[in-house]
Amino acid sequence: MQILTYNLNGIRAALKNGLLEWLSDKSFDILCFQEVKATPDVVDLSGFEKLGYELIGWHAAEKKGYSGVAIFSKIKPDFVSIGANLPVYDIEGRILRADFGDITILNCYFPSGTSGEIRQGVKMSFLADFYEWADELRKERPNLIICGDYNIAHTENDIHDPVRNKKSSGFLPEERAWMTKWFENGYTDAFRHMNPDLREYSWWTYRAGARANNKGWRIDYISVANTIKDRIVASRQYNDAVHSDHCPVWLEIK
Repeated sequence: MQILTYNLNGIRAALKNGLLEWLSDKSFDILCFQEVKATPDVVDLSGFEKLGYELIGWHAAEKKGYSGVAIFSKIKPDFVSIGANLPVYDIEGRILRADFGDITILNCYFPSGTSGEIRQGVKMSFLADFYEWADELRKERPNLIICGDYNIAHTENDIHDPVRNKKSSGFLPEERAWMTKWFENGYTDAFRHMNPDLREYSWWTYRAGARANNKGWRIDYISVANTIKDRIVASRQYNDAVHSDHCPVWLEIK
């Protein structure tokens, strides 16, 4: 099974930037998109269908042009659910679940705290609540794969300038501590597991030529439950994919 996770920063913009052409020679089974910023009725999905993908889930935010996650798949799921039964976050279109055999995939778009203290507070509340929700889900479905934009750079190897960003949302000590706690609670960072010393980033600001100068952050992750850790075959990023201010991350798992 090959899984791709990609924050598109707007699916319509990504399509205009050549997303389908880029996907045409790839062999992914499942596509997990974040920040689709639309509802499916205003997006031409025929190109995905031509590539063999079926839209199996779309969780749009109540606010138009904001947030939202979607899953396209070549494999028929056994079960799909929208949201986490946490209304304060579900209205923002942040979580999709899809079950494939013994594996459950969560496609998630974690809140950003960059706009100020209020949203940072929402982010920290989400982290606490999501942790507990995933823990409960794991009792029923232990083989979890949590894909998406976590909006946190975990370690100093995951950000281009850790010193000057130590007080920046996305690299705050309490956010990084949450990531450490998360991975210590039975999850593996698939990319870091397979590439322990590789310094690659998955997001670059549009300002000041950050991407050209590779001044980025690794904030997009695929967490794999340790119950299926030994089934990881490979995990990398496509740093040359330029349909968004993020790049895609992929996982191959048995």
